[in-house]
Amino acid sequence: MSDKPLSYASYLRIDELLAQQQPKSAEHDELLFIVIHQVYELWFKQVLHELDGLNTALAATDAPRALAALKRVLTIFKTLVGQVDILETMTPLSFNSFRARLEASSGFQSAQFRELEFLLGHRRAGIAEQHPEPVRSRLAARLHQPSVYDHFLRYLKASGWAIPAEVLARDVTQPTAANEAVQALLVQVYQQGTLAAQLCERLVDLDEGLQEWRYRHVKMVERTIGSKPGTGGSAGVGYLRSTLFQQLFPDLWAIRAQL
Repeated sequence: MSDKPLSYASYLRIDELLAQQQPKSAEHDELLFIVIHQVYELWFKQVLHELDGLNTALAATDAPRALAALKRVLTIFKTLVGQVDILETMTPLSFNSFRARLEASSGFQSAQFRELEFLLGHRRAGIAEQHPEPVRSRLAARLHQPSVYDHFLRYLKASGWAIPAEVLARDVTQPTAANEAVQALLVQVYQQGTLAAQLCERLVDLDEGLQEWRYRHVKMVERTIGSKPGTGGSAGVGYLRSTLFQQLFPDLWAIRAQL
């Protein structure tokens, strides 16, 4: 072990961190492009960490800790949206000056974002198989874990709410589906105004926050490359538009007119 005392640089591994930006061209804006996307991946890592903590808190019926985790995730999502503003300072000409150097790389290959989608219940067959090992196994494991909403319904059950047994025993590899019996119970949860009702609202905030980030991301891509295919042969704006306004927690949106 080193006798040197721990410093700011050694604790945060600053030298190693700053060595990770390796532009493929001499174009000025490529460094910004790399930094922004690396920072996104760091935030995705933190969000996954916080959502795992949220699920642990829900399993322990610890509503205050679950609310604190949701507050942190929501604050991070505001930062994710704000980073789009920085990326939009790069003009289409600037991006196109180094775009060819990206070759087959694409944001669609972000394994952490796929993990995030799986955790939030946006699950699709075949996504894991599109990634190489060990990412494929990691995604497959996430796919077979209960989502945040599954954990929330189990929290309600543990708190005395009569969540239908078939809902609790559902195939968690499938997307979250709306359920009228659950919706009727959620209306009562809201009417009681307990911490469970606050959790409902924070989950709606989370759903809205992800949708807001998706929208800003779509518009950023559209203003940068228009209708061109995305990098790496991806579908680009067309695919990104198809992801807009897909609700993560349909029950919580369905009851709005009943409250």
